[in-house]
Formats: sequence, structure tokens, C-alpha cells
Amino acid sequence: MARQKSLLARVREALDDLHPAERKLGELLCDFPGELASYSARELAGLAGVSNATVTRFVRRLGYDSYDEARRHAREESETGSRLYLSPAADGESTDPAALQVEQTLRNIQHTMAAIDAGTIDAVARAILGARKVWVIGFRASHPFASYLHWQLTQVKEAILAIPGAGQTLGEHLVDVRSEDCVVFFGLRRRVAISENILADAEARGASVLFVTDEGLGHRSSATWHLRCQTAAPGPLFNHSAVMVLCHLIATRVIELADAGGRDRLRRIEMLNDALSEL
Repeated sequence: MARQKSLLARVREALDDLHPAERKLGELLCDFPGELASYSARELAGLAGVSNATVTRFVRRLGYDSYDEARRHAREESETGSRLYLSPAADGESTDPAALQVEQTLRNIQHTMAAIDAGTIDAVARAILGARKVWVIGFRASHPFASYLHWQLTQVKEAILAIPGAGQTLGEHLVDVRSEDCVVFFGLRRRVAISENILADAEARGASVLFVTDEGLGHRSSATWHLRCQTAAPGPLFNHSAVMVLCHLIATRVIELADAGGRDRLRRIEMLNDALSEL
């Protein structure tokens, strides 16, 4: 059905058959589809340098009954879709890109940390330390953060597993999740389709679940903890600095709260590093 197609799919399919003014608008939206979600029809016409009538004809050619319907569709896609929907068209002003990135990074970290109290971090750290096993999961953009947290936690806790590994399926691991375990699931955009099934299974097994996402996902009340990180950016890529700060905070607090056994493990690792001359 035509109405099931994404906004970008509709624009790309129609592009070659559009009149010059409509094609100009279509080419703008191919690069910056989020502008349709952000602007009124008049504002979009001004940005593309076309008439209001062109905008009206354009959305009807895409199969929408009105501009408002097309904008609602774009807004829905912007919540979980491509980073393209969050990247604005250039307005012609020259700004230092490094300064913009630094400013946004600081805002993201401040807003993220302001929404997370110290008690929550301590509760997460104690759950990790007290768990029979800790399962750390992340796909796509989430994978490097899962790997980083796994690496840091391994210093003080033995039973930390980052899953799935190469050539493995999730079922081979999730079958072993128990109520005394802790599952850390990174679900940053764009999330894989099986995310909900993985979370639901871990929750049903009674495990403590830490769900780490960006700000684009509503609160998941079924998770033990749902921590949302701000990922806004002035360019076409998400800014994940706040996610890394959160990982560092959790790992640091786990090490600080580790019992004698955890600290002894850390000492033994350092002794082995020295004996093997690995570092």
C-alpha cells in the first residue's frame, strides 16, 4: 500500500517525474526530510525558494491529502528513524563547527546527568556487583558502548558477558538468564527490530534490567531502570558523548563499591599484566 511507504521512499520514487520547482523541493527533502516535520508549508516554501502552491501540489503527488498529513508522517518517522530527519538544512550562516560540537556536547552531558540521581547509579552498581551474571547487549551504534562497559566491568567482576559474539545467536545466551542476573541493554537509535523481544524476555525472567537509550524513546516502566541520554547534534550524526559519560560513571561506581573480592581481582589483573609484559 502507498500509505505504508516512508516519506523518503515516496519522494525518491516521484523525483524524476516532478516539475522543476517540485523537483527542487523534493531534492531538498531527500537531504533534509526533517524540514517537513519542523516547518509550516509557507516556511518550507521559503526555504526551498518555491511557491506555496508548489508545496501543495508536491505533497499531493506523494499521496497525501494535505500538508498537515505529510508533516504528521514526517514527525512520526523523525522519532525513531534516520538521523537525516534531525539534520537541518544550512541557513547560510558561517559558524565554527568545532565550537558548535563542543557546546552541544556539554549541553547533552549536563541535561543527561541532571535527570539521573546518584541513588539510581548506586542501585545499578550494586545490582551489577550482586548479580550471578551480568549480560551486556548492544547492536549497531550501541555495540561499542556495550563493549566498553563490558571491558571496564570485567576488572572487578568475573561473570560479565557481552552478547552475542561472532557466529552466535541470542537464544544460546538468553536461555540462561535468571532472576538473580542483571541485563544491561543499550538501545540507541536506530534500534534493531528484536529489541522489544529481548527486553520482554529478560523482564519476564525476573532479571534486573538497565535500559539505556537516547531521548527519542518514551519511558519504559517495565525495565528496572531506564536511563535516557541526550544525543542532539548540530550535524548529521547523533552525539553520543553523554552515553560514554554514563558508561564511565557506572563503571567507576561499580569499582568504588566493589567488595574485597572485586578489588583483589583488580590487583591480580595488574600483577598478571606486569608478569606477562603485556602493557
